[in-house]
Parts: sequence; C-alpha cells; structure tokens
Amino acid sequence: MPLARVLVANRGEIAVRVIRACHALGAEAVVAVSEADRDSLPARLADRAVCIGPPPPGQSYLRVEALVAAALGTGCDALHPGYGFLAESPALAVACAEHGVAFVGPRAESIRQMGHKLAARALAAEHGVPTAPGSTRVRSASEAAAVAQEIGFPVIVKAAAGGGGRGIKVVEDAAALGGVLEIAAAEARAAFGDDALYLERYVARARHVEVQVLGDRHGQVIHLGERDCSLQRRYQKIVEEGPATFVAPAARDAMRAAAVRLAAAIGYESAGTVEFLYDQDTRAYYFLEMNTRIQVEHPVTEMISGTDLVQAQLRIAAGEPLPYAQADLRLAGHAVECRITAESAAHGFRPSPGTITRWDPPGGPGVRVDTHCYAGYTVPPYYDSLLAKLIVHGADRAEALARLRAALAGFLIEGIDTTIPFLRALVSDPAFVAGQVSTRWVEERLAALAGGAAQ
Repeated sequence: MPLARVLVANRGEIAVRVIRACHALGAEAVVAVSEADRDSLPARLADRAVCIGPPPPGQSYLRVEALVAAALGTGCDALHPGYGFLAESPALAVACAEHGVAFVGPRAESIRQMGHKLAARALAAEHGVPTAPGSTRVRSASEAAAVAQEIGFPVIVKAAAGGGGRGIKVVEDAAALGGVLEIAAAEARAAFGDDALYLERYVARARHVEVQVLGDRHGQVIHLGERDCSLQRRYQKIVEEGPATFVAPAARDAMRAAAVRLAAAIGYESAGTVEFLYDQDTRAYYFLEMNTRIQVEHPVTEMISGTDLVQAQLRIAAGEPLPYAQADLRLAGHAVECRITAESAAHGFRPSPGTITRWDPPGGPGVRVDTHCYAGYTVPPYYDSLLAKLIVHGADRAEALARLRAALAGFLIEGIDTTIPFLRALVSDPAFVAGQVSTRWVEERLAALAGGAAQ
C-alpha cells in the first residue's frame, strides 16, 4: 500500500528533496522543524510543519522520542530520516517499528551490523569482500605497535564506532603511535561514547569509491553504479562524480559485485552505499564501510541512472518490489556534484552564517541545484553549513566539467561567504581535470587552491 503521509525528520536541502519526492508519489509531507527552522523553505513546502524543540540539535533533531511523537501526533504512516542526525540510528528505526511507523531506511539490525566498523569489516571478509591489512581492536600501544610492524608503516588509526572523519589519524612511524592512539581514543570517546580503535595499512595514492545499492523487502538487491568521492578535506567530501572513470574497469566491476554481495548477505532494504578504497598503484580495492542511508551525493547516481533514489526509498518502505532487475540498469554520461557551503576557504574555511542578500543559481541543460536557500534566508549557526549541491550532467566527463565550470561562474551568492570561489579554482586545476588526484590531493593543494579562491 502506498505511503499516505510521511514525517520528514531532517532539515535543509535533504528535507526539501524528500518533501518533493513525497509529493511526486501523491503522499503528504509533514516536516519536523526546530525553532530556528520554523520559516525555512522545507516548512513552507511541506503540507504541515511541526516544531520539535529549540535550535540545538540535541534538543530537537537528535531526539528520537520527539520525532516519533511528531509522526504519531500528525498521523504519519512513515518517517524519512534523510542523512546525518539520526539517519543511521538503530534506536530510531526500532522506535518507529514499535509504534507502527514505517522507517524509510533499512532494518535496525542492518544499521547495527554496518554501524560498528570492526563488525562490518569482519562481515565483509566473511563474504569475500577484500579488506585492507589491519587489526581487530587494539587495546594498548604495544599491541598497536606489533600490528603496525606486521602490516608496515604508515598506518591509519580508526575509531570502530566512527563516522564523519572523526577518530581517524595517520601515523608515519612507531615513535608517534602511542600519542596518536591517546588522541584518537579521546576523540572517539567524545564523539561516539566508544573509544575502541583499530589499525589498517594506509594507502597513500588512494581513491574513495562508493557503490550505490538498492534492496527491497523481497530479497532483490541491485547496484546503480559507483561514485568517485576522492576530493576530500579532513575526510569530508567536496566534489563527487560518477562513474569512476579513473578506476580500472576490472576493479570497478568487482567493487560493484562485492557491494551487491555484501548488501544481499545482510538482507539490506532501501538505498545504501558500500564504500571502498582503491589503490591506484596496485589496482587493489578494500572495503571501507557501508552507509545505511541516502547519501549527500545521491544526485550523481540519479543523473547517470535516471532513477529517483528518494522515491525508490519511499516505495521500498511501502513494501513495493524493485521495478527492475540488474540487467535492466543503464548508465548514461557523466555527472559531477559540488557541495557549496557557507564558509570562507580563504580564511581557513571559517563558518559564515548570516542573511543571504542575493541568491542567483545557475540553470541550463544538464544543470541541477538542490537547495533550501533563497534571497532573504538567514543561515543559522547551529547546523551543517551546506547551502546547496550543484550537480551537472554531460555526455562525457569533459562536457560535464565544462558545464560545471560555467555553472560555478554563474552561481552568485551575496551577504555571506561561500566556497564557490574555492570550487572554481579546484575544478579548473589541471590535475583535477586530468584525473591525477587522490584522497590526499585537496589537502596537499589546499594553500594554492584557497589562495586562488581569494583572488
């Protein structure tokens, strides 16, 4: 039975995205808002807005009980968590199930299985998905040193309960290992309430590749290609593109198959991504993690596959089977996404909340802008600084990049600082255009790129 009314348990551009998908399927959308978002674009577009608390996320968007109460109080039969906040919270999925509200996402057990990095790593290995040489949990500096000597420096220290780049540290030699472990453990404990750490071999010339999967409640799992998310700053993605044209075709095919195999093994339902690290020197690939939610960069896949992933999530949550099999998948052209944030790259990516006095986004063939902003909107200081996602599509990568440069040149925002000047410099850099990048490239070029953005 189709969903009739959906609580959108998020804010910003993803809330707008979910509201529009609900309306496209004939469902009503109720948006949960904090006091800071009462007059936001999602509140204006939804059929109804319900306030769930004060601006700080811990008092509003991160309260399971408030979100479930909002869904029940407004007669919603489903809840879509978007990304971030509680999107990967087993507690929210369980609470929805206990109260008869469909959770637009995977089962709580799938979230748990993939939410702990060591458990996910073990599960991947069990099902024949390659994992980087590394360890189980390390409980002391001496234990970590023994592992590091065995797999070879440099190593990367990771938080088992980690996410968002927190609790991740690269260690070049044994002398620094003990101190890094203390810092990483403290960071992980503060962020996740869990200080468990493990080690992996560090891949210097790596690409970050994620495979988009869809699974339904009838046992079918398919992939919709992959995205190259190698351009990152502090492990946060900046630019994403698909398909991953600079990955060896054999490795790309293997990653797609591995992603489907792993998702099927856990009976995965909804949209998700299986993420890999690709070694450009050896052409080997290694499992990183699985994100059990819709991704910020999902429009890249939508542009090359012609599939609306948010509508697919809603249909799956309603119990519908996937309308196509893997053999029906057709990927066309190339797509690139830039994340535009309220930050000043020229000043160390300093946040820039405030009122937007001019908002003039680009348009034209193959250009899409996902946003919640408009002239007169005040960017609050409480949340992530994402303003918009600029997505372009072309017949090939060259055409897509040409459209991206033109779109960035024509994207005019005034009243606050944004990362548009930085992105203009980045996507015009010869190394990026030639595909000669890695997950370290932005950090290595940051001073030059930020300097170019300031001119």
